[in-house]
Amino acid sequence: MTANIDMIKKVYSTFQKKVDHTRKVVGRPLTYAEKILYAHLWEKPNRELVRGKDFADFAPDRVAMQDATAQMAMLQFMHAGRKESAVPATAHADHLIVAQNGSDEDLKRAIEENKEVYDFLASICKKYGVGFWKPGAGIIHQVILENYAFPGGMMIGSDSHTPNAGGLGMIAIGVGGADVVDVMAGMPWELKWPKLIGVKLTGKLSGWTSPKDVILKLTGILTVKGGTGAIVEYFGEGTKSISCTGKATICNMGAEIGATCSIFPYDERMSAYLEKTDRIDVAKLANKNANVLKADDDVYKNPEKYYDQIIEINLDELEPHLNGPFTPDRAWPVSKMKEAVVENNFPDKVSVALIGSCTNSSYEDIDRSASIARQALSKGLKAKSEFKITPGSEQVRATIERDGQLKVLTDLGGQVLANACGPCIGMWKRMDIKTGERNTIVNSFNRNFAKRNDNNPETLSFVASPEITTALAIAGSLSFNPETDYLTNDNGEQVKLDPPYGDELPKKNFEKDRKGFLAPTKNGFKTKIAIPEKSDRLQLLEPFPAWDGKDFVDLPLLLKVKGKCTTDHISPAGSWLKYRGHLDNISKNMFLGAINAFTGNAGEAKNQFTEFYQPVHEVAREYKAQGIGWIVVGDENYGEGSSREHAAMEPRFLGGKAIIAKSFARIHETNLKKQGMLPLTFADPNDYDKIQEDDTFSLVGLNEFAPEKQLKLIIKHKDGQTEEIMLNHSFNTGQIEWFKAGGALNLIASKQKAKVQKKKPVAKKKVVKKAVAKKITKKVKPVAKKSAAKKKVVKAVKKVKAKPVKKSSKKTVKKAAKKK
Repeated sequence: MTANIDMIKKVYSTFQKKVDHTRKVVGRPLTYAEKILYAHLWEKPNRELVRGKDFADFAPDRVAMQDATAQMAMLQFMHAGRKESAVPATAHADHLIVAQNGSDEDLKRAIEENKEVYDFLASICKKYGVGFWKPGAGIIHQVILENYAFPGGMMIGSDSHTPNAGGLGMIAIGVGGADVVDVMAGMPWELKWPKLIGVKLTGKLSGWTSPKDVILKLTGILTVKGGTGAIVEYFGEGTKSISCTGKATICNMGAEIGATCSIFPYDERMSAYLEKTDRIDVAKLANKNANVLKADDDVYKNPEKYYDQIIEINLDELEPHLNGPFTPDRAWPVSKMKEAVVENNFPDKVSVALIGSCTNSSYEDIDRSASIARQALSKGLKAKSEFKITPGSEQVRATIERDGQLKVLTDLGGQVLANACGPCIGMWKRMDIKTGERNTIVNSFNRNFAKRNDNNPETLSFVASPEITTALAIAGSLSFNPETDYLTNDNGEQVKLDPPYGDELPKKNFEKDRKGFLAPTKNGFKTKIAIPEKSDRLQLLEPFPAWDGKDFVDLPLLLKVKGKCTTDHISPAGSWLKYRGHLDNISKNMFLGAINAFTGNAGEAKNQFTEFYQPVHEVAREYKAQGIGWIVVGDENYGEGSSREHAAMEPRFLGGKAIIAKSFARIHETNLKKQGMLPLTFADPNDYDKIQEDDTFSLVGLNEFAPEKQLKLIIKHKDGQTEEIMLNHSFNTGQIEWFKAGGALNLIASKQKAKVQKKKPVAKKKVVKKAVAKKITKKVKPVAKKSAAKKKVVKAVKKVKAKPVKKSSKKTVKKAAKKK
């Protein structure tokens, strides 16, 4: 039986009614995304919500966390005052496994090195009723797709690629850990009502083109911030030609355009996937509700009336793409790569090719890659580049081992890595080059910022489909076009690769992973949380202090960031992942990758008191030690990329008060608010240029802090001159309360405490009543005795009445009562 099937049945039992009600309220047909959003509102809607303006409270069906974010999320949940999660929740151990020597050795080493973290997660998950997927079980998003995602549902996850579940028709949104804590604590989850981008797919995929090319093309169109604040909803006949896992790939990488999430309407391909993953019960429920698990008919007939933006992609004409380097929106059709290599001086030699990851590790992905490897071997070819394969889950790995694809890929020269994130997130110990050596890698991952994969700033990383990546591994050349180019085999023969083919699902059922999951247990709250004394990897959290009610005056500039500043720049991953459960230690990586606008160097800041340049975190710690807050100034789309809330917690922990930027990425802006910081934007983006290195700043008017009301920033330059500029913000009334309380978690804890205290007075009242009763008893004891005597008299009278008596007898009774 499917996990949490009762919850899923409950969703479907009311879904149609909620959609019908919403149609009446808004007075028009609905898109599919709108149906799910309105059906999951915390309270029944009574008006149409305004896109991009109104904030809404939601009740997600479930939450998920990966191990790097779960540590801090669960440490925060400990302060929420609950005995168990309010909704189904899972944590997945996938981020801490370093790729180096192959799956078995790497997994064994990871379990040894991360024992205290895994023990902590297993114990705290058990305590609070959270399911735990052990190391080696698979990457969070693949495991969610295989076990928990369902059409029409809504979930949030503490990883930016949570939207992967949109491939199964689910609204799935990446968030920071504090948002996950809200939902686990039984609180509503808040989101600004998203805009809608409609992507119409026509035609049909064929040849070397794959689902990955849809999102690579779209990323090139919309850029890394073109989807910010919007849900991307796919529709059109072309959607039916894409498998369920292919749809998931497209939704997964929607994070790279800044989209809130992406979603496909329910269809037969999803139904087939549900059945093949042993969820026939969900498939039956979805099939019964199929008419409502898509947009209304008029939306498809007149999409321009319902979407804020429409993009059309003809799959018949779509080419395979390569995106990069250093940003996922630099899109190149494969046919243009020869020119691109020459014009941009890209290293043409592909040093390493990597397939798999949460984006592209389905059975279909691996089978199509294996078909290329199989024909290459038959034509006398082997991989010229290092070739790495990352299965997305143990279920996929065991199945492709059973069906023979793994052997074909290793025969080609491939090395199988653990079922984990590995090189995709920088957990990769490369042995083939030295840091600083310029080189090209190609992968089927999703993100390719500088240093992202191997911590080498000179690695040019290109994102492609697994099929193109496999072909380039065989050719060893970035400029190779498998659609037109020939290769020379060991016999000197010219051979050409045929277009790939692959089964969307295995002919037999998947091989289930029966060892990798620790299910929640009854009475788990009695479990002791495992945190070793003096651990350098785990640290209990102390609540951040509340706002003191005063303006921020004469704050120094910690750092002015120039150019792209992702969460990887603010809080790098890689080797730092091991400190994700220890806020003090991981704060040593704060802004290590951020470029100082005044020096052009990464990770350094000027100490305004000593006038020396130091690592940014050291300057921040000195300011904090002296009780001085500080601000950071950022550029466009500040905080794009990963959902990691450490990029917000570290500045807060080290004394930061505000981040002022030209614009923010959605998740990071929310994370800063949740931690009690002020993410603010220049009303005039040109004011960014007014900021000088030795300036001090005063944020005034905080006592009048209100939604849609600007804040004033007074800039004091070193020469004594001052300037005033205005700052915008996106805080609503509830979020301003987060700021005042010192963070959202402080507010949750205080509300939970208030609930407990409401119950306590009731108990005290009863005790007081008893105490008062005793006092009264003492004071009126004689009266009470007299009263008791009267009762005896009445009883006696009744007895007497029961027998025929003479009048004289009644008088005798009255006299006796008087004596008493």
